[in-house]
Amino acid sequence: MDDSSFFSMDRLVEFGMGMTVAQQMVKTMNQSMTNMHVPGAMNSMEKPKEKFFYAMIEGKQAGPFSEQELARLIAEKKVLKETYIWMPSLTSWKMAEKVPEVLKLVALAPPPFQQNK
Repeated sequence: MDDSSFFSMDRLVEFGMGMTVAQQMVKTMNQSMTNMHVPGAMNSMEKPKEKFFYAMIEGKQAGPFSEQELARLIAEKKVLKETYIWMPSLTSWKMAEKVPEVLKLVALAPPPFQQNK
């Protein structure tokens, strides 16, 4: 066997290994791009899962409430910071002030309207 055939065989193996690594990289990149969500892009948009809540109102378990319904109850002062809330991600009932999703709704609720005189 002469040196030139060995050299070319070595190059072919190198090329084959390089192609295999490149294919793995492309596969990984494609998976990442498929799982990526870019708001406003034309990618398929799965509807986000609606969060729902249960609340202890006037001593009774009530719900399920959507985020909008719970926000309305907060605005109407039927759900307060000491109201017990449960949602599927919680292991037990917690006071509303301890549930970040509820605090977000409180922060987004407009203050009561007061007309300036």
